[in-house]
Formats: sequence, structure tokens, C-alpha cells
Amino acid sequence: MGFLGYYVRFKKRKVKRTKLCRRSLAPVCRINDLSDELLIKILSFLPTKAAVSTSILSKQWRFLWMWLPKLEYSNRGGGRCYCSNSSAALGEFIDKNLPLHRAPVIERFSLDLLLRHTQPEDIKRWLEVAVSRSLRDLDINYYSQGHNILPSSFYTCCNSLVILKLCCIALVDVPSTARFPSLKTLRLQYLTYQHDDSLQGLLDACPVLEDLSVRFGGEQSMGEVTFIVPNLQRLSIFMAEDGEFDGYVIDTPSLKYFKLEDWSYMRHDVEIKDMPKLEEAYVGLVSSVVLKSVIGSITSVKHLTICSEMPKSERLDIVYRGGFVFNQLTHLKQCLCKKNSSHLLSQLLKDSPNLRVLDISHMEGHGSDERNEMVCWDQPSPVPECLLSSLQILNWSRYFGRPQDIDIAVYILKHARCLEKAKIIADTREHDVQNLEMITELAFSSRASSRCELVFVKGPPIWKDKYDQYVV
Repeated sequence: MGFLGYYVRFKKRKVKRTKLCRRSLAPVCRINDLSDELLIKILSFLPTKAAVSTSILSKQWRFLWMWLPKLEYSNRGGGRCYCSNSSAALGEFIDKNLPLHRAPVIERFSLDLLLRHTQPEDIKRWLEVAVSRSLRDLDINYYSQGHNILPSSFYTCCNSLVILKLCCIALVDVPSTARFPSLKTLRLQYLTYQHDDSLQGLLDACPVLEDLSVRFGGEQSMGEVTFIVPNLQRLSIFMAEDGEFDGYVIDTPSLKYFKLEDWSYMRHDVEIKDMPKLEEAYVGLVSSVVLKSVIGSITSVKHLTICSEMPKSERLDIVYRGGFVFNQLTHLKQCLCKKNSSHLLSQLLKDSPNLRVLDISHMEGHGSDERNEMVCWDQPSPVPECLLSSLQILNWSRYFGRPQDIDIAVYILKHARCLEKAKIIADTREHDVQNLEMITELAFSSRASSRCELVFVKGPPIWKDKYDQYVV
């Protein structure tokens, strides 16, 4: 119905109510009595097209949309977007109305466009207008097919830009004069980089960048990619399975959060410098070579989530090369979907003397054979220090009841002296784990901690309202 329809209905209902309550002394509040500033605030919650359509309501509304702080355009249909039977209508709509916009500051400018009826030159022209208005948040999703859609003013006149999100466009010829002095958040998804150093050229132009997220697809072959950002606080990197590149270098000494998902099966070199301020890390890897580089750089982490394959022919002590110690690690979450996941768990327990919380799981969508892939548990000897002095909580999500699983659970219960609670969530729906059998095997196993509460939960973890819980 749109904003105009709701407004007309609102006025009709007000008129009817006034006739029924003529003798009432209570004042009648009308939307037209609100200040222009408040009306503009209300319009900012509407899709851009709906906000512009309010200009026909009255003289007071005629120019209000021109002061909107947020402009969002899309021809994909659905959601908060502009959609028409003809995709070309969007371009005409923007060309007609964007030059009339009067707000000195554009808080957010978003373009989510399909290729049809939208040309790179159109986007470049619209961006020139947005950039000239002290733009703070820019979001572009457009498959540019290698064409440059960023005007030269984008690199030199975005002094107020704080958030930048680019998806599927081409990053072409980043000039040495590029400067984004206020940019703190940068999201890059499946971009085409004309040169191997294009990404680093963009990063060099962001002196106060704090949050960086980059996703690489397999559409482009690249050489060595670098991430050298001294002040960066958060870094997320995703490498697709079919990604082709020579390698990457990460030098981010101020990092507090690090997420690396490197699923590429292509051989590549990795160099990761030490991250002494790191507090939380998520590591998902398919290559043991990459794991060697990652482990040594994240030893200061406090909360670690990891899913990684291990080498088939090398021993873990060779992978870790000198026994790195996670002295500050208190919370470990490990996925057991890989064939040698139990070996990795054993080594991490050895190298985490102050571990307090251990979450074991089989993450959704990980692994090709969830029931039988993992090799048998290689019990660590001697007993890890964390089991003797610090581990307090064990959470096991999607417990399958395999012999390997039973061995791990029994070992931890037998040696964890400070354990206060062990929660086992059996995947009885998908893998038919027998609940009674599970209780028998674990409930009667010896426990090093006399105060340990052993909790069994029946049902998949995603259906929390349908758990059947047993406390032993």
C-alpha cells in the first residue's frame, strides 16, 4: 500500500473520531503538527522510494525527503528496496531524484543492483554525488565484470567515510594518493583485484582501520596477498575451496579478534606474524601446512575455536615445532569432524595449562562421514596440566557415541580433578545414539572430581526446547 495509503487511512480515522468526540476537550495530535526534524526521522525508516512518494501529500511534505540521511536503492526485489516491473526504472528514478537531494551529510548510501539495465558509468555518476555529501557509510553490491565503477573522487574525497562495504566489484588502479582518514570498518566480498597489490594499496590508505573482513572466491588467480595493518583490531579472512593464489602474509600486531577460514586445496605459502594482543580466534583449515604457520602466531589467545585437518605422515610435535604453550587460553572449542581431530585435541590439552572450559562439537555441515571418520583417541601422556588443575566445564555437543567419543569422554572424566559440570548432548535424532547405552557407558566411569555434575541431554542442540535431560 505504501506510506501514502497508510497516511490517508490515518487521516480518515482521525476525522471520524473527531466527529464522535466533538465535545471532548482533549487536543487532537496530527502528524502534520510534528516538527520537520521528527518527520525526516520517521521517513528515514522507510524505503527510499516510499519516502520520496510522500512529497505529494502536502506542501509541508514536498521537500522533506530531500533531507533524508539514508539513501538505499535495489532492483533485486523483496525486503527494504526499490522494485519495479522494469529494472531500468530504478536508474531513471535515481537520475531524477538524487541530484535534488539537499542533505549536507549522507549517513548511508546503498546500491544493491543487478547487472541488467545498470551500467558502470551510471554507478560512477551516482557515487560522485554521494561522495560530495560527507558520506559516512557506503555499501555497494554489483557485479561489474571487471569494469571500474569507482570515480576518482572516491579515493580522495571520502574524508568522512567510516564504513565501506564492497561486493563483487573490480578494484582497479588504487592511486597512491588514496586516503580514507576516518575509515574504521571495511568489508570486501568476492572482489576482482586488477593487481596483486591492489588490496594492500587500499589498506595502506586506511590509517585508522579497526575492522577488516575479506572473502576470496575461486574466480580469480592471484599471487601473494598481504594484510599489513598496524592498528587493526578485528580481522576475518575466508578462502574458498577453489581459490588459487601463491600465498598470503598477515602482519597485524594490534589484533584482538582473528578469524581465518582457509579451505583452499591449492598449495600456498602462509606467513603470519605474532599477534601479542589477541583475545579470540576462530581457525578453520584444510591444510596442515597452514596450521603450522597459524599456531605459533596465536599463542596469546584466550578463547579459541578450531577445526583443522592434521598431517597424515608427520607427528604433531613436529607440527608444533618446540611445543608452543597457550598460557592464556581459558576457553577452547574444537570441532571433531576431521580424521585426525582427536590428535589435535590431545595436543591442545597438553599445551593449554590454564584451560577452564572445553567445548567439543561436530559443527553443522563439517565432514563427509560424521559417524566414522575420526581415528581412535591417542591418550595424552602424561596427563595434561589443565585436567589436573584448571578444567571446570566440559560441553559436548552432537555426541555420536562412537568408540572414539567414549574414549575421550571417559579419559577427561577420569583425570579432570576440578571438573564441576560435564554436559553431553547426544545426537539421538539424526544418528540414533541410544540414550540408555550412553548413560551406562559414561555414568559408571570413574571421575576424578567428586563434585562433578554429569548431565545428559537427548536431542539435537538446535532444538533446545525439545531436550530430554538426565542428571547423574
